[in-house]
Amino acid sequence: MPVHAFIDESVRDQRYLLCMTLVPPAQLAPSRRELTALLLPGARELHFKKEKEPRRRQLIDRIAALEVTTILYLGSCTGKTEEETRQKCLEHAVADLLAKNAHRLVLDSRDHRDVHDRRTLQQALGYRPSKTELTYEHLNSTAEPLLWISDAVGWCFGAGGHWRRKAARLIDAIIEP
Repeated sequence: MPVHAFIDESVRDQRYLLCMTLVPPAQLAPSRRELTALLLPGARELHFKKEKEPRRRQLIDRIAALEVTTILYLGSCTGKTEEETRQKCLEHAVADLLAKNAHRLVLDSRDHRDVHDRRTLQQALGYRPSKTELTYEHLNSTAEPLLWISDAVGWCFGAGGHWRRKAARLIDAIIEP
């Protein structure tokens, strides 16, 4: 089944989390509408780190009702090894996407650091570009609401406890490359 994927990251206590949300094509528009409806007046994005606890509960409950799944890629890192850990996780995520015949990958932009992702993606796709329909791009989270799911699930997983339990319905797999 072709899917679209949306990746965001989270780092907590030397633990790197790359969260990839998988959305079937038929759920793209309905999920975007639902997420956009959750914005407060004047807000341009949902960002779990910035939300207050009661609102976080409301948001994750609504997000958990969407027909999407996520895969978490985890690794240990320090400030010096964070980029290396990200690229290792991204490499595994791309392999999983190719196995799923994914059509599109959107990564939350990290501005000047996007070049590292592009290098990893080109290496992963370079020897089989004609055998895959996977396209990729970096976007700011204000431009793509579906990135907000990965932000929320990554935050909840990293927070642990009841937050991790609230996001559990959305998590299809946890991979430690």
